[in-house]
Amino acid sequence: MVVELKPMEVDAEPLVVRVFLKAIDLLGGFQKLAEFRTLTWLPSLARASFAVVLREEYLKTEEEIAEIVGLTRQTVRNILRADPELALYKIEHIDELTQEEKKELRVHTAGGIAKLAYKLVKEGHEEARVFLEYCTQTAMALDIPWAYMILKRIKGIHFPINSSEALKGRLSGLMIKGRRAEEVIEEIDFPVKNPAELLHRIKENLKMHGID
Repeated sequence: MVVELKPMEVDAEPLVVRVFLKAIDLLGGFQKLAEFRTLTWLPSLARASFAVVLREEYLKTEEEIAEIVGLTRQTVRNILRADPELALYKIEHIDELTQEEKKELRVHTAGGIAKLAYKLVKEGHEEARVFLEYCTQTAMALDIPWAYMILKRIKGIHFPINSSEALKGRLSGLMIKGRRAEEVIEEIDFPVKNPAELLHRIKENLKMHGID
C-alpha cells in the first residue's frame, strides 16, 4: 500500500527533531545503535516522533497524522497507544534479543520510546547528548569559540530556561566578543527552549550592538 504524504500545515519540525534526538539518546546514542546493528530503527523513530508531537502539540487526529507522516491509520494508532515503560524495558534488555529481533524495531516500541522522549523534553530534562554534540560541532566548524565555550559551560542544565539568573552563574567570567556574558544574557528574551535557541539569541544580541 502506497501512502501519499500530505504537506505540513504546522511547524512541528523543531520539536520533532528534539524528540527524535532524545529518543536516540534513550536508546544509547548512535554508537550503541551501530553496535547492535539497529540503525535501521531510525526511520521508525522519526515517524513515531512526528506522530507523537502532532498528537500532543497540535491535537491532530489519527487520520490527519497518517496523511502527514505517510503511515496507515492503524500504524499511527499503535504508535499512540504504545506503552513507554514496556518499550524502555525491552530496550534495556536488548542484549537478550536475537539478532533477528534486533533488526526490526516494532511500531509499539518506537512509539513508546518517542512518547517517553517527548515527555522528557517537555519537562525540561537535559537536552539529548547527540543534540548538544551537534551544536558543539557546529560551533567549532563555524569557528565560533564563544559558542563552544557556552555549550561546555551549560552542559547538564535543564531546558527550557526561564530567566537569566539560571545562566549567570554558569557563564560568570566568560567574555563574548568583548562583552561580559552576564550582560549579554540579561538582554536576551526568555524562556529559551534549547541550546541552539540560546546561541541564536546571543548572536542576535551581538548584532544589535554592531558586533559581528
